[in-house]
Parts: sequence; structure tokens; C-alpha cells
Amino acid sequence: MSAAAEPFEPFEPFVHPALFYGDEREYLAGTMPFVRAGLEAGDPVAVAVPGKNLDLIRDGLGADADAVRLLDMREAGRNPGRIIPGVLRAFADAQSPGRRARIIGEPIWADRTETEYPACVQHEALINAAFQGRTVSILCPYDTRRLAPHVIADAYATHPTVAHAGGGGPLRDSGSYAPEDVVARYNAPLPPAPDGPQVSFFPYDAESLSQARHMATDVAGRFGLDGTRLQDVALATAELTTNSVVHGGGEGVLRVWAEGEFVVCEVRDKGRITDPLAGRRPAPREQRGGRGLLLVNLVADLVRVYTGDDGTTVRCYVRR
Repeated sequence: MSAAAEPFEPFEPFVHPALFYGDEREYLAGTMPFVRAGLEAGDPVAVAVPGKNLDLIRDGLGADADAVRLLDMREAGRNPGRIIPGVLRAFADAQSPGRRARIIGEPIWADRTETEYPACVQHEALINAAFQGRTVSILCPYDTRRLAPHVIADAYATHPTVAHAGGGGPLRDSGSYAPEDVVARYNAPLPPAPDGPQVSFFPYDAESLSQARHMATDVAGRFGLDGTRLQDVALATAELTTNSVVHGGGEGVLRVWAEGEFVVCEVRDKGRITDPLAGRRPAPREQRGGRGLLLVNLVADLVRVYTGDDGTTVRCYVRR
């Protein structure tokens, strides 16, 4: 059996291989059989990959493209923290019990920035915990020509099995699979916020949550945000500061500044996040509360989190 075909004959409920490809031919050789096998089996199939690769798959499918859920990962997954709840689980959870959902997810591409990458690789590591025991196959392509060597090395650590689209041979176990180590390694202190008058600073507690939210939206408005983007800042700030009061020692510090094309809102408090999947799993309809970080992930363009013994920093990026 070829490396491309092996993921289509799963021996376990959850299958999560990395697919390494070097050019467009290898990309199609590795991904199209995965999609075709799902369609032939009557399985629900979704493809969430960046625009150019999405076009390749759509063209390759021809008339069958309408039978596949096609998503541009540059939009659907621009915040890596949104991909598990808003893309992968949203598709898998909508299927009938017992059916195998088959998903191609490509969250890491060459244009991802160094600021985005830690959230991307943590996402890949956390897929394994989010889907453990579920009947799902998630194939994750990696471009060996354009991605840095450390990204490829991390792919071996975040995927239990790997395949090489151009190399033939069977799907094989990854010898360096260690997703928990990856999550811990990339839980690193964030770069310091800029100094100077361009950064607005506001300590808050339970009595000043409203003032914190208004400060964030006032500053974001001066930096050019308006409409729904300003509402996103208001929602993210309200959820993060409320979490601080409820779970982070009753108080915290809010900072807001402009960074390139983004407005950045940062909340620091004395709380500690012990669940790596916090904010990355859908909330059951009957659940009351506990949606704060999930809502932030769903509205923000990027969320970076560092949690340690001294507290937690959450940095939320909203494109202007």
C-alpha cells in the first residue's frame, strides 16, 4: 500500500498523519486519494487548506467538488486557536454518530509569521487530545520546500504517523511523537509589550470592568478600528478581563497598542490555565459560562497565551 493510501484504511478510530510534499504533483498525489476514498466510502469530507492549494484540490475534484466541504484556511483558520472548535470539531460534530469524518487541515504555510507559529504548532499538538477515541481522520500537509526545518521537525512531534507523498512506502509511526512536550515547549513568555506613550495601560478589578472595556475600544478606535472589528475588541476585552476577576485573582492589567496591521489587547493576571484545550473546544449548549476564551478565539485574528507559576498573559490580535 502506498504512503498516500495508507491513511484511508484506518486501524484505529482516530487517525492524524502528517503528509510531507515537495511540489504540486506530490500535493495532489497525497491529498486526492484521501478525498476520493472518503467519497467512495460515503464518508463526509472537508478540506481546509490555504487558497492556492484549495484551488488545486477543487480543480482536481471537478464535478465532485460540490460533495466536499471546501474552506480557505487563510480565512477559516487565520487564528490557529479557532481551528479545532470552529473548523474541525464544527465539521466532525455535525456528522451522524459512527460515521468517519475525513478532514484535510493545513494550518501551517510558508507565509505564517513567527508571531503566529507557536499558536499553530500548539494547535497541531492539541488535535490529538481533542479527538482522542473519536472516529475521525485528519490529514495535515506540510510543504518541505518552503517550510523551515524546525517546522518539519515539529510536525514529527505533533503527529503520531507520517507519510511522504513522493517517497512511496507505507505510512509509518513518527519516532519523535511527543505532543505534550510541544505544548509545554511553546508555552513560553511572550515578547515584552512596547514601551512609551503609544501603549495604553489600565489596572482593573471587579469594579472597573466597564472602564477597561471602554478604554480598549477608545484606543482601538483611535488606531483605526470601527464597526464589527471594534465590537470584537469590546467582546474580547470584556471576556478576558471578566475571566481575570473570576479566575485570576480578582484583578489584572490591560494593555492596548498598535502593532503593524493589528491592534493588540493584552490581559495579565495571577491566574493559571491548567487545561491546554481551554478555549479550543466547543461549549455544550447546556453549559452555563466557561465560554470566555473560546469566544475570544472565535473573534480574534490571533490569540497568544502564556501561563506560568506567576500568572497568565493572553494577547489578542485584531486586524485593522
